[in-house]
Amino acid sequence: MTIQQLEYILAVDKFRHFGHAADACFVTQPTLSAQVSKLEKELEILIFDRSKMPVIPTELGAAVLSQAKKVVNESKGIYELISTLKGEVSGVIKLGIIPTLAPYLLPLFVRRFLESYPNVKLEVEEMITEDIIRRLRNDELDMGIVVTPLAEQGIVEKPMFYEKFFVYLSKNHDLLKKKSLEISDIVHEDLWVLQQGHCFRDQVLNLCDQAKFQRMNFHYESGSLEGLKNLVNKYQGITLLPELATTELNDEEATRLRTFKNEEPVREISIILTRTYLKQKLVQLLYKEICASVPEEMTSIYHGKKVRFK
Repeated sequence: MTIQQLEYILAVDKFRHFGHAADACFVTQPTLSAQVSKLEKELEILIFDRSKMPVIPTELGAAVLSQAKKVVNESKGIYELISTLKGEVSGVIKLGIIPTLAPYLLPLFVRRFLESYPNVKLEVEEMITEDIIRRLRNDELDMGIVVTPLAEQGIVEKPMFYEKFFVYLSKNHDLLKKKSLEISDIVHEDLWVLQQGHCFRDQVLNLCDQAKFQRMNFHYESGSLEGLKNLVNKYQGITLLPELATTELNDEEATRLRTFKNEEPVREISIILTRTYLKQKLVQLLYKEICASVPEEMTSIYHGKKVRFK
């Protein structure tokens, strides 16, 4: 049994197709199939039911795959250990980040991080929180940047900073007469929100009483905060924006921002990882760089939450 064979069966399990798994592993399908069959012969079981399309693990195969993930993950930890002992800062970080953060947070830290650590390759992909969690569990990502708390078993949350919510109003909106607003000021049929699947949508609707949310004549849910801002700029209405999304508004647009009275709603932004995460040094460095890139008053330390790394 070899680590390579275990990586092959994990690839077949991921793609549920021998050809696609072979492509992902950069080998020919006959080579991959031969190695999988060799492992099955050694273990004296069938790992995959090849009579099904797509192929699926057998009951015994599912147990083997679960153990194979642990073995492959631990083997990768050897490279991380050696790199740490040598004092090197290198490797690949696969990062998932939610769309309501990516356009505003990434430009603040990516360039400086890569200039500081030129031997690190940062692979970033936008996706919703549900997909980030799933891909973390499947070892397809090293970490995610999402809104917390999640209360997901096996997921570690390391808070980085806190974003306030701001109200963004259209030109000549009646609420512009007020310097700050109450939650009750927001009229639900006047509110533009993100489409389903975005955690920021849920935060906004929970804040504004989801049971009362409806639109009478025109229903549109955008996939981006920029889309919502454009709708508010062109038409009548309101949307809510997280703090980083307000930093690049022009002078006129900034005059149409309003805060909330009394206790201001905020969202917690964290790096999340599995409990068995590797690349600890890289995680710490990335965490430190992100925290340094946002205003001090937004950071978790400023809010009295000191994060520890194992």
